[in-house]
Amino acid sequence: MSILQGLKILDFSSMLPGAFATMMFADYGADIIHIESSKRVDMMRIMPPYDNERESFIHQHLNRSKKSISLDLKTPEAIDIVKSLIHEYDIVIEGFRPGVMQRLGLDYDTLKCENPKLIYCSITGYGQTGPYRDRPGHDNNFLSIAGVLDHSRLKDKKPVPMGIQMADIAGGAMHAAVGVLAAALHREKTGQGKYIDVSMVDAVFTMNALYGTTYLTSGHLAQAEEEILNGGTFYDYYKTKDGRYFSVGSLEPHFRKLLCEALDIPELIQSTFNDSTYTQKRFKEAVKDAFLTKTFDEWLEVFNEDFHGCVEPVLTFKDSCEHPQLAARNMIVEIPDREGNVQKQIGAAIKFDQEEPTYKFVGAKLGEHNTEILEGLGYSNEEIEALKEKGVLQ
Repeated sequence: MSILQGLKILDFSSMLPGAFATMMFADYGADIIHIESSKRVDMMRIMPPYDNERESFIHQHLNRSKKSISLDLKTPEAIDIVKSLIHEYDIVIEGFRPGVMQRLGLDYDTLKCENPKLIYCSITGYGQTGPYRDRPGHDNNFLSIAGVLDHSRLKDKKPVPMGIQMADIAGGAMHAAVGVLAAALHREKTGQGKYIDVSMVDAVFTMNALYGTTYLTSGHLAQAEEEILNGGTFYDYYKTKDGRYFSVGSLEPHFRKLLCEALDIPELIQSTFNDSTYTQKRFKEAVKDAFLTKTFDEWLEVFNEDFHGCVEPVLTFKDSCEHPQLAARNMIVEIPDREGNVQKQIGAAIKFDQEEPTYKFVGAKLGEHNTEILEGLGYSNEEIEALKEKGVLQ
């Protein structure tokens, strides 16, 4: 039995945060129905690259193991279908702007009348309240408002667009997953459902756990490239002779000693413990100069598996896929596709003892499970055909 078997979720999301959250649930055995519409743009469906049928591989990854039903939610018949599903699929995750689900008649207050045990999670940029509640935004906007980017850059340089979506995934998806699981535990104990309001700005604002706390308690405002962990010390990235990079995080004294020995600058071991700005800058320059004396591959030989001083190469994603540590953790998995073959995807991160993730199939085609889901609700073939002709099913 999978660890989340028994959780049944209706996923209304068409963006990354909700899709990632429900993917995690599906990986551990939850039963997910993705409610979609051909009239609403699903960003995950239109992002390249595509397979031979113009289906997005990104969509097939994020929506693996989820069934798809395509409904025109502006029709009363579609709303009736959702209300019927709510009696069994009693967790909802949605990512519309505030007010949209209410206008459709699918808001929490309406649906909990159908099932008082309903758990309902809304993921938005700014939350359901406040002057920005209706404001659109994207990942870089949310990080900007949350005070993350100003001290996460080099001095006199602009913030760099990140290669991963911090606000969407760490902010929206992860906090939604924790909220839903907490509400499910609460329901198990009390029999009561919950409404969950996840703001991605709120979530990434809380990630200012170190520098934010420092400001609130002492008034010290973190500045770009001046703090311990944002480039103000030798905790940084260093270019090699051939233009690649290594990360250095050797903050503790015993790690700094190993670093100095590996870089052949043993004379600076003691001076690194001096916290003066002058000494720290001098040491950082020495580390910088040392890394420029060897190529990336030559430094790989120095900082090999036997070196335990918190220095690691900055890998390409291709390199990461081939790394023995990630291979040992089964982070590249093979998912069955529609042609009877397998598709490589990124695996689930959380490991449970005596429990393997559940990877059933790649993300479904739009409405692929319309008939199956409606038959499960007791609809006859004639009724299903009538819904198709009327445009309720898309």
